[in-house]
Amino acid sequence: MKHIQRESLIHDPIHGYIPFISVAEPGETAERKLLDHPWLQRLRQIHQLQTAWWVYPSAEHTRFQHVVGTMHMASRAVETLYPSLTEVCPDVPSRGFVECTMRLAALLHDVGHGPFGHFFDAHFLSAFRQADGSRLTHETLGAHIIVNELGEMLRGIRRCPNTELLEHERIDPRQIAWLITRPTEQDGGDQPRWLGLLRSLFCGLYTVDNMDFVLRDAFMSGYSMRAYDLDRLLRYSFFSERGLTIHHRGLNALLRFMQIKSELFRAVYFHRTVRAIDKTLEGLFRDSKGLLFPGNPLEHLNDYRTFTEWSLLVDVAHWHKSDNVAKRALGERWQRLLARQVDWETAYERNLLFGERDAEQASIFNDPKMVELAIRTKLPTEIADIEMQIDLPRHIYRPHEGKATAGQNFLYTTGGMTRRLDDDQLFRQLPVAHRMCRVYLRKDAPHKQVQAIAAALDQLVGSGGEDDLTNM
Repeated sequence: MKHIQRESLIHDPIHGYIPFISVAEPGETAERKLLDHPWLQRLRQIHQLQTAWWVYPSAEHTRFQHVVGTMHMASRAVETLYPSLTEVCPDVPSRGFVECTMRLAALLHDVGHGPFGHFFDAHFLSAFRQADGSRLTHETLGAHIIVNELGEMLRGIRRCPNTELLEHERIDPRQIAWLITRPTEQDGGDQPRWLGLLRSLFCGLYTVDNMDFVLRDAFMSGYSMRAYDLDRLLRYSFFSERGLTIHHRGLNALLRFMQIKSELFRAVYFHRTVRAIDKTLEGLFRDSKGLLFPGNPLEHLNDYRTFTEWSLLVDVAHWHKSDNVAKRALGERWQRLLARQVDWETAYERNLLFGERDAEQASIFNDPKMVELAIRTKLPTEIADIEMQIDLPRHIYRPHEGKATAGQNFLYTTGGMTRRLDDDQLFRQLPVAHRMCRVYLRKDAPHKQVQAIAAALDQLVGSGGEDDLTNM
């Protein structure tokens, strides 16, 4: 009866009942205290789907729902993977320590996000630097919050619904912060191997993060009720000496997961109207930065804790009444966006697929300015200077071996060998990356301009179909 008395349940449309510790022993911290903390509760006011909720009316879910689901996914992953982790890392701590650490990292992996999620990284946070000179991201900001704002509370966590820490074990906030940050070629030397293996569940091919958001985003957008086979994917996963490995019997489940994730990028995250909203928002952010937030969030954490989409949108909604002429003009532009009136519209698009041998980085389709210049040279003289925006959203199908996040997923073959995933023929047939090439014109641009843009882009890409990468 003790576990019933100390646990509570969240009912989730994706995972069903999600248990969490709501009552702790004296001197300990219950998971509920963390869930109810302002740093977590602010995620209720940040949409999971950035700006796509303006296009998909039912996709109103938030980062809070996602991190709770990710926490649950961490428990499911540990249940499956802990036995094999002990075989390859005899020095691994208790299951209770591993599960609590993983649950906390999963719950807090998005704690640094600002309004509009990843858009905010690119158009606000990237303007600021950390002490080591690197650009600020929601991950590095989140790591700072975990260690400096939540560290004492985290050290008080001693149990989760299935397990508990041993008497001598203590949660280390720095390990949680390390798990949620993107690997670099320099880091990891001072971390134990078992923690490095667990990190692949946050930055590898299939993670506790994306296994939740693929299901959640597909369901909430109406794209799919059950996007992929989660149970099979987990059942055939284990840690080998080389890292996170999937048995060949689970390979089709993994490929299905990768396919659905890619389709979500094309159909939802990179939807033409979603990206048009992003283009409109880019200009607003560029011109409004100084009024939106006082500066580097690392230096204004108390302000950042209450800075959400709700606070931002409520704030800008009043700007059109300002006595300040410049602010009033910005407010009128924000009013258009709040009424879902966007400035840009897709004129034409092509899809590009890049394989291992394609020189994507050397392609002009890696640089919007180069694509714009090339298109303008192919337009009739009378419209060569029309306003346009080039959008090159890119989705990675599978990690490239040259990236720090690669080399973390492996395949157990029918012959009983553990090999790199990309040694498998089915896996190799997948492209490394998919990139859309879209040209946006001002809304209601004349049809002849649209036709001219289409002809120019077709000349650049070629007429051999979506896989034609010649002369790029």
